Amino acid sequence: MPEKELNEIVKSLTKPHKIKTATQEKTARALKECIDRNYVQVKFVNTGTEIGVQLYRPDCNFVKGDFENAKGSVHIEGGLTLNYDKVRFVADIDLSKCEGKGYLVPLSDEEFKAIMGKQSEARN
Repeated sequence: MPEKELNEIVKSLTKPHKIKTATQEKTARALKECIDRNYVQVKFVNTGTEIGVQLYRPDCNFVKGDFENAKGSVHIEGGLTLNYDKVRFVADIDLSKCEGKGYLVPLSDEEFKAIMGKQSEARN
């Protein structure tokens, strides 16, 4: 069976793009609150596309981030559906600016279920 053709906007976001957090306050503390809820909103600056990402904590890395002093960076990954395409979002965010680089990785239904299914297990 041929693979489904990706939506044009999804296809364009599979390469690294400038992103910024889409919280009202552009602060490391506001980002930390989102991370604590396992849900982060970001905006692809060039396209204006705003997405909400359900974090997959086993693939995230917060060790290099100092949220209290807004220094360092964090690596986040998680799943979402954008324009009917199941994708993984991957990004590195500089806490001093709440900006960074991010991109999408298309997922098969099985890969998507594995990430999103493990989400609920990780929270328990």
